Amino acid sequence: MDADVAALLLVRVVVGITMIAHGVNHWVGGGRIEGTARWFGGLGLRHGRLQAWMSVVTEIGAGALLVLGLLTPLACAAVISVMLVAGLLAHRANGFFVFKDGYEYVLVLGVVCLALAMLGPGRWSVDSAAGIDVTGWAGGGIALGVAVAATAGLLAAFWRPRPKQAEPAEPAEPAEQTS
Repeated sequence: MDADVAALLLVRVVVGITMIAHGVNHWVGGGRIEGTARWFGGLGLRHGRLQAWMSVVTEIGAGALLVLGLLTPLACAAVISVMLVAGLLAHRANGFFVFKDGYEYVLVLGVVCLALAMLGPGRWSVDSAAGIDVTGWAGGGIALGVAVAATAGLLAAFWRPRPKQAEPAEPAEPAEQTS
């Protein structure tokens, strides 16, 4: 087996399984779908239950497509879009580092998927067996373009951030009286 074929298979399978696990966790882990829905609602997304199910289906579906190496640029687009939404709504305000709930993790997953869309799924993939060869700038452009369009559409349709609570004003210092 060539090293590049093995490397692409390794990246696809690890990112794919990670996304599947993430989707399953949103579905049946922790707070289950109801907890995920509340969390999405807390991020300012309307229709939290719908958002939770859309996230579950997208993460599990994209993960499965990556493991198979099927429709790779579109699978990568789905992961990039999920990571963009997560980065923008949940992690951006916390800075870079993941240990501070920052965007480090979502950035790495998103960029790895963009690179994977550009490199292609490798010879050991359904895409290769079916003769689907959308790689290079075309694969990257499709992945990034679809991801940005999907993210913008989701945010335009469903994101309604709550207005920031105004800090209570400090009492004004009494003016000096002159007699």
